[in-house]
Amino acid sequence: MRLLANENFPKEAVEALREDGHDVTWVRTQWPGISDKEVLTHAEEDNRIVVTFDKDFGELAFKSRIRLSCGVALFRITPRSPQFVAEFAVKAFRSRSDWTGHFSVIEEHRVRMVPLRQFRQ
Repeated sequence: MRLLANENFPKEAVEALREDGHDVTWVRTQWPGISDKEVLTHAEEDNRIVVTFDKDFGELAFKSRIRLSCGVALFRITPRSPQFVAEFAVKAFRSRSDWTGHFSVIEEHRVRMVPLRQFRQ
């Protein structure tokens, strides 16, 4: 899977996802300090799913009318440690393959997904 990890995503999780076979670009090393809107633009241009802890992506996806087809995976877990996040992220992305085109909220015991297309104008 092609992922774009936001700056707030731990290095250990980025590396674990790469080791699990995902193609992961990380904002912290590629474009440090860019805005959330720019993150979405890069994800859309490169057909990647944004992986983040930042709730602002929900507002961008649904209220700002940015056209998205890539997808956003918002992690809403307690990041007990970088290693915990790494293991949890790998497990989450192994659990399903339909992330593209959805705004997904990943919690410790469930995943909620909303198709992004239903919010387009």
